[in-house]
Amino acid sequence: MENNQGPIRIKDIAEKAQVSVGTVDRVLHNRGRVSEEVREKVKRIIKELNYEPNLIARTLGTNKTYRFAALIPDPDQDSYWLDSKIGIEKAFKEFKGYGIVVDFYYFDLNKVNTFLEKAHEVTENRPEGILVAPLFLRESLPFFENWEKNNLPYVLINTQISESSPLCYIGQDSYQSGVLAGKLIQYGTPHPSTFVIVHIAEDIANSAHLIKKEKGFRDYFTSLEEEGKVYKVISADLPNPNHISFTEKLDYLFAENPDIKGVFVTTSKGFEIASYFGKRGIKDLRLIGYDLLEKNLDYLNKGTIDFLINQNPKGQGYFGILSLTESIVFRKSINSLKYLPLDIISKENLKYYIEADN
Repeated sequence: MENNQGPIRIKDIAEKAQVSVGTVDRVLHNRGRVSEEVREKVKRIIKELNYEPNLIARTLGTNKTYRFAALIPDPDQDSYWLDSKIGIEKAFKEFKGYGIVVDFYYFDLNKVNTFLEKAHEVTENRPEGILVAPLFLRESLPFFENWEKNNLPYVLINTQISESSPLCYIGQDSYQSGVLAGKLIQYGTPHPSTFVIVHIAEDIANSAHLIKKEKGFRDYFTSLEEEGKVYKVISADLPNPNHISFTEKLDYLFAENPDIKGVFVTTSKGFEIASYFGKRGIKDLRLIGYDLLEKNLDYLNKGTIDFLINQNPKGQGYFGILSLTESIVFRKSINSLKYLPLDIISKENLKYYIEADN
């Protein structure tokens, strides 16, 4: 049913509470002296009338600048992070009228000292809020402790860290994405068979999200043992694909495990394994990876990659800035957890995701 009543004004609240407009303003902004009895009465009427403040007028009237820091990997290194940057910039364009400014601080994916350098720089500049992709677990924790001690709000994207207290986390449930990958790779595959979890150029012990993905994957196959379905799951930590040992280690892996039926790549580098398959003439192995990178999409369309799980880096960047804006600029309460959907992408439904993204 439509409500034809106009928006509730501060004047309406004041009239019903039989107080001045100034008194209502002091209650709304929690400033100035107001008796507890009057404060509670005004709050009750605000709730009854379902009053929503004019956030645009409130924010535009202050002429305040809200400086946010985006501490993310260098997008020139990995197009996954280019998508995150695009999402951040989209949010900035939508909310810049409210006075927000976003400063980017890029670190090298493979050099932890660059993360430390940029994180120190962010801390020294004291922005109003921080969006951070904490890929280096051990090195991130002291910064979180410092930011919390100094009431500096921060939002985590991509990697959820239980030892922290961010404003919110935005990204996938890494454990459940690992479970999903296990189900996709096992479906229709006879047992006994072997599946490989592949990490490419990662410090696994210092990467919380990859540890959770692997655990979810392994736990899925453990659960099948109760049904008498036994599968072997092995892990392979591979170096940078440009290193000669990358191919050598894969050659050894397949020679030692001729019953491998599928490979699960825990990051957006599924195309590297697909490329290896092509060079070695390997066919009929199931390959599961992450993210809608151009190289991944090429192999998905060719049928070399069977499924991609979309981690939606654009959405992570966008909702990260949105959360900071709603909490810091609009002073709204936000949920501490925003899990993004576990989208399963195949070549049959790919075009719908591409169209929706444009």
